[in-house]
Amino acid sequence: MQQLDGTIRSYPWGSRTMLAALQGRPVPADRPEAELWLGAHPMSPSTVAGRPLTEVIAQDPEGCLGRRVAQRFDNKLPFLLKLLAAEEPLSLQAHPSLAQAQDGFTRENEQNIDVRDPKRNYRDANHKPELTVALSPFKAMAGFRPLALTRELLTSLNCPELDRYLAMVDAPSEDPEVEEENLRALFTTWITIPTGVRETLVAAIIRAAKNYQPQKNWIDEVISNLLLLQERYPGDSGILGALLLNHLTLEPREAIHLAAGQLHAYIHGLGVEIQANSDNVLRGGLTSKYVDVPELVRVLDFHSLADPRTNPVHLPDQPGEIYHVPIPDFVLHRIAQAEDITIDFDGPVIGLCTAGILNLRTQGAPASDESELQLHPGQAVWIPADDPAITLSGGGEFFIATA
Repeated sequence: MQQLDGTIRSYPWGSRTMLAALQGRPVPADRPEAELWLGAHPMSPSTVAGRPLTEVIAQDPEGCLGRRVAQRFDNKLPFLLKLLAAEEPLSLQAHPSLAQAQDGFTRENEQNIDVRDPKRNYRDANHKPELTVALSPFKAMAGFRPLALTRELLTSLNCPELDRYLAMVDAPSEDPEVEEENLRALFTTWITIPTGVRETLVAAIIRAAKNYQPQKNWIDEVISNLLLLQERYPGDSGILGALLLNHLTLEPREAIHLAAGQLHAYIHGLGVEIQANSDNVLRGGLTSKYVDVPELVRVLDFHSLADPRTNPVHLPDQPGEIYHVPIPDFVLHRIAQAEDITIDFDGPVIGLCTAGILNLRTQGAPASDESELQLHPGQAVWIPADDPAITLSGGGEFFIATA
């Protein structure tokens, strides 16, 4: 058990206050702080006693990861834990499946595209499913909305310029494959129309949004988000994509799970994010970065997602509550107001304190600086698989990431 020091990533959409305030540093920070990476991604590995976690694991993969995880994930930590602080909207994006990532990574290697080239889509050969738990009210767009609700939204806007596109999806169908094809057709049309046509259409939609009379239902939040996106990215194709997505606000402890191919963008808030250990992103707007439209459309899943939320559950003999997702790369536990809770897993653990003061002690070891650790908000711990069980005590909130 050792303290894990993460790497702060600075992106324009990041916050100058959220991470700094959580960690008790001076506010505002010198630059936007978007993410705190806690893991062993080669782009920004965390450190243990000054050593990169990638190096620590490479020196003893089975001791750090456990035999099961080491064998399944080629001696690599399979997940990346983050604190995410969004002051402004992130890019509209999706992530590939494992097969798509492996194919794309091989293809771009054969094309001799440097892994750090801004026009590179695949920086590794891994998929990137993710789970985000809100620490503050957290606004997001996540997954294609059921088409019947999108027809309701487009009709409510009362925008004549949308009529020709509404006709593309106006025939109701209970067949999910028909709905998928309709969504594919509409999204592909919108993301590929000429710039002048797109800007004219977006301007008409924004005029209609400003004239919209609130109905005190879910449409109000969509309209509010559209106006926010127009302020930040005027005329952008991502505004059209946003018309098709679920818009939601998570309260603290609520979570979103996004599988491969699900289009999304986080808008504002502080959260804990866990994902497979990858940096593969296909963008579709709301960004100045590279947008590869054909590749994005190729990886997107156009099946609608009625509700992207996932609720934690309590399982016997497991600490706290668990955000369980149907992939082997990670599972996330949340513990609140800990009092003598045992942490003992056969795989690697990264623990993150997000509130209060928490004390960790190696069971059966004499008291010493090496067997005891105190964590404050924004601090993390690395617990290798071969470490003895740990006792967690104190009061606060603690997230445990493991495979």
